[in-house]
Amino acid sequence: MAIVLGPNRYGKAETRLVRVTRDGGVHHLKDLNVSCALSGDMTAVHLTGDNAAVLPTDTQKNTVYAFAARHGVGEIEDFALLLARHYVGTQPAVHHARVEIEEYPWDRLGDHSFVRGGGEARTCLVHHDRDGRTTVVSGLTGLVVLNSTGSEFRGFAVDEYTTLRPAAARVLATAIDARWRQEGERAAHATVRRHLLEAFAGTYSLSLQQTLYAMGERVLASCPQVCEIRLAMPNRHHFAVDLTPFGLDNDNEVFHAADRPYGLIEGTVLREDAPDAGFAWE
Repeated sequence: MAIVLGPNRYGKAETRLVRVTRDGGVHHLKDLNVSCALSGDMTAVHLTGDNAAVLPTDTQKNTVYAFAARHGVGEIEDFALLLARHYVGTQPAVHHARVEIEEYPWDRLGDHSFVRGGGEARTCLVHHDRDGRTTVVSGLTGLVVLNSTGSEFRGFAVDEYTTLRPAAARVLATAIDARWRQEGERAAHATVRRHLLEAFAGTYSLSLQQTLYAMGERVLASCPQVCEIRLAMPNRHHFAVDLTPFGLDNDNEVFHAADRPYGLIEGTVLREDAPDAGFAWE
């Protein structure tokens, strides 16, 4: 039975980049984590150790820094595309480039003073092929939201191991991880984020699944550039504390916020005629 080399790629993961742009006395900050992966004609290096086709991962790291200096850093999707096209366009053995970026927010305190935002990060994933095919998936992760009312969960399936009681009123909290695929002109990241938040806040929730769908539907209805959105939303449970041993009532005012275990709700909302995603999400 023959043994052959299967799919493979290599690259430099998590290159940390901070770019300061000085506009007179006012400074602008970009804080990124950049990961690049290349694939193509890499059989020789795996089978014989011939490195002639290998662009060192250290070179890939240096390219990230050099491009930040030479081109600046605007929208992270544009920076990722610039890198991906460079690798494919300059290295004959590289047939495909994958560039993934996380951007961490900093809020302005003054002309050159900043405070790091919360746990939220902006993301993008770009693929570029030698044949010219390019896909862009934008996203965000760690966007923590909470509704203190307007949520219930009841009428669920019950078996011999069920102890959960139906809830007519509950706290609904989650950390949104969203990724959306776009065709042609890109939707503004801030616009998609706003629609996600408005749908979360404006939906009376019968389940987190229902809320997830309402959020995805709102984005697709409002942003024609988006053809598909994938959401992962952990249910950050808030349990009302039993205060009766202390002679106190608890009218859904005092909660224990449990970090684990948690329910993980995931789903995709897409246009019926959305083109095949191929490798776009990987």
